[in-house]
Amino acid sequence: MGAGHHHQLYLPGGSVVHRLPPQCKLLAVFAFALVVVATPRERFLAFACYAVLLGVVAAVAGVPPLYVSRRMAVEVPFVLFAFFIPIVGLGERTTVLGLSLSVPGLWAAWNILAKATLGVVASILLAATTEPRAILLGAQRLRLPSLLVQIAMFMLRYLDVIVAEMRRMRVARESRGFEARDLRHVPVIARSAGALFIRSYERGERVHLAMLSRGYSGQMPIFQDFSPSVRQWGIALALPAVALAVMGITW
Repeated sequence: MGAGHHHQLYLPGGSVVHRLPPQCKLLAVFAFALVVVATPRERFLAFACYAVLLGVVAAVAGVPPLYVSRRMAVEVPFVLFAFFIPIVGLGERTTVLGLSLSVPGLWAAWNILAKATLGVVASILLAATTEPRAILLGAQRLRLPSLLVQIAMFMLRYLDVIVAEMRRMRVARESRGFEARDLRHVPVIARSAGALFIRSYERGERVHLAMLSRGYSGQMPIFQDFSPSVRQWGIALALPAVALAVMGITW
């Protein structure tokens, strides 16, 4: 149960970016996102420079472009929403490829796509170069609420356990000839969900009692030192610092 394993978003490596303490990378990504959001949508050159900066980080970290592109599927809802804005938008209209589109809607769509894409790529690079547990420890070092960090830690640690329990329950149903085909099978799925909740709750109680018996007092022990040096802070904050300089130059 306590054995470590790599998350599917994490790409093991020994680059400079991988070796940076997690709190440095978290703060750098957060600051970079703030700069991107604060950039006016008319500054096309600034957004191009931001994309180049992320490309440099990906190259230094050894993260392939195909790896990043495959994990950008999370952005699909934003893309679909952005495509509908010019169609249903109001105000001045223009014709593009035979379609009458709203000019303010086009600007809004570009704003959403550009900033969302840069934010998603920055988050993918963070996840690809930092293990999930290290990210949570970095959040703890940045003085985020301890209770929220511990909840996220437990969710991360036991999510695979719950998924495995769901898989076993599905195999048990199918081995008895059950196959969900229409709405008549909803009660069976609902009862399975209730049983899964009860099993998860009972497992959580057993884990909590086991933790208390081992001296748990409300704080998770930290066995790895993530104290950053001034040089590491400088390397991490170089990304938002250069992005801020680009925004100032192109203002």
